[in-house]
Amino acid sequence: MLQSIRDRSASWGAKIIIGAVVVAMALFGAESLIGLLGNDGDDVATVNGESIPRQQLELEVQRAIRSGQVPPEQERELRGQMLDSLISERLLAQHAEEGGMHLSESQIDQLIVSLPEFQDQDGNFSQELFRNRLSSAGFTPLAFRDQLRADMKRRQLQQGLAVSEFSLETEEQRLAALRRQARSFRHHALTADDLESRPEVSDEELQAYYESHADDYQRPEQVKLAYVVLDRERMAEQVDVSEQALRDAWEAEAADADRRVSHIMVDFGDQRTREEAEARLEQARQQLAEGESFADLAAEFSDDSSTRDQGGDLGVISRGFFGDAFDEAAFSLKEGQVSNIVETGNGLHLIKVTELDRPSFEEARDRLAREVAREQVSSTFDERAQRLIDESFAAEDLQSVAEDLQLERQTSGWVSRESVEGVLSEPGVMRQAFTPDVLEEGFNSEVIELDEDRRMVLRVLEHREATTLPLEEVRPQVAEAVQAHKTREALKDEADRLIEALRSGEAPAIDWQRTESLSRQDDSELARPVVEAVFRLPHPEGDEAVYGRATDGQRVVLLALDEVADGQVNEQSEAFVARMAQQLRSQAAVNGLLGFLREQAEIERF
Repeated sequence: MLQSIRDRSASWGAKIIIGAVVVAMALFGAESLIGLLGNDGDDVATVNGESIPRQQLELEVQRAIRSGQVPPEQERELRGQMLDSLISERLLAQHAEEGGMHLSESQIDQLIVSLPEFQDQDGNFSQELFRNRLSSAGFTPLAFRDQLRADMKRRQLQQGLAVSEFSLETEEQRLAALRRQARSFRHHALTADDLESRPEVSDEELQAYYESHADDYQRPEQVKLAYVVLDRERMAEQVDVSEQALRDAWEAEAADADRRVSHIMVDFGDQRTREEAEARLEQARQQLAEGESFADLAAEFSDDSSTRDQGGDLGVISRGFFGDAFDEAAFSLKEGQVSNIVETGNGLHLIKVTELDRPSFEEARDRLAREVAREQVSSTFDERAQRLIDESFAAEDLQSVAEDLQLERQTSGWVSRESVEGVLSEPGVMRQAFTPDVLEEGFNSEVIELDEDRRMVLRVLEHREATTLPLEEVRPQVAEAVQAHKTREALKDEADRLIEALRSGEAPAIDWQRTESLSRQDDSELARPVVEAVFRLPHPEGDEAVYGRATDGQRVVLLALDEVADGQVNEQSEAFVARMAQQLRSQAAVNGLLGFLREQAEIERF
């Protein structure tokens, strides 16, 4: 059986592995498995010479959207994050391979058969269920096994790093005590209004600050671009879909819609022959034709003790749940219809569809309109995409291409490789803008496939090299920065003066605000730098407060720590601290390895 697994359909992959295998690795975050993809030459990045195809990135983006993790309107913003994740996975996989980590064929087999998603109701591996679920996801067995092996190697590496880190019991006790600790203190914010006068900024200070912070006033290499985008969605928005087309699409969906079904099952074998079982179901069919209810007949005839008292109700099912024969019957029926006799591994069945689990036509109207419109413009989109390739290659400008294809020619302001927004920020776009053919020779770019629905061509209008902006051009920003710096320093000096006075026993007029028994994990309206500064102050001795200050943006906050109290010991809290300490150490180890691998790697984004 396991050999047939190797030779037939595969990788239902990512969601199964994440859901069933990697729960214990939640410390490291969700890392989805990726189907093995062919490299069509359109890469979004390379990692040490290994390519990450655009198709792979698009698959991960679509999986995230389908899973509900990301709303569709954030699809384009998601790509950068997903690309970072793919690069990290590739780095870990390469490191694991170099380290000689190995998984045998038998280990892969054991992992597959242990997944509950591939097991029947008795907890046994079901080849039919395995085949159906993989087939419905559109993967191959070889891809599933190869990617599963690569993913588990990465996880072996991560687990090895995790178990190599440990915390001493005294460290955990100290962490728990610090977490329980609560502090009562006073605070007062000093602002620029508390200064007698605003600091003045001289030309010499401006010049000195500008020269010492020259990197802050660098202008990168920049271009101005013209570009056109062929967008299938926008084309679809111009299509008027007829009412009949919507109705036809809605009816067509019924064939694959989840549905609520009931059944009457009669088994055969030890107690009765197949012929006797079939005769029993034929009797049930006859009584059904005479007007008796399906529910009553299920109670009388069905051998399925778990459903017969509920009218044979199996609940809502999807394709692949009960196997091919059951699916073929159940998904060929309309609501209220009853099947002919169907044979499965469990016995013979009569199946009734009691409800289609789908939205009403009116609820689905808008979605259907978008989908039908997309389908109707699909061939036109493909034809115009080919014309875009041909015409942009031959044209000496972009305006004529836009006019011929009825596209809007758009232009940008000055943009750089790193500082860019919107469609220009998508993978591959700025790489094309800075290729020699486009930047130096002035040609139109190659057609950029942004995703399956959009194609772009761009052209450089203007170009300027990287440079340090002259002081006169950035004088207002420099003056603002120097003013802010001198104001903060003056506020720190004022805070230090007040602290010295308080320590000397004086009582300067300060409008203190008080916070009682704040712990490290409590929510607080105070800024984080203030809370952190409070917990860095030493314990007060006796009734004497301990004074300090914290910088919060353009404010300097005076602090007076009055009391430090130990909280109550809580076993649940102590256990949480121990787990947290181990997780933080393990995560730091993984992050440290990734940081090292990134520093050593040759990573190129397109």
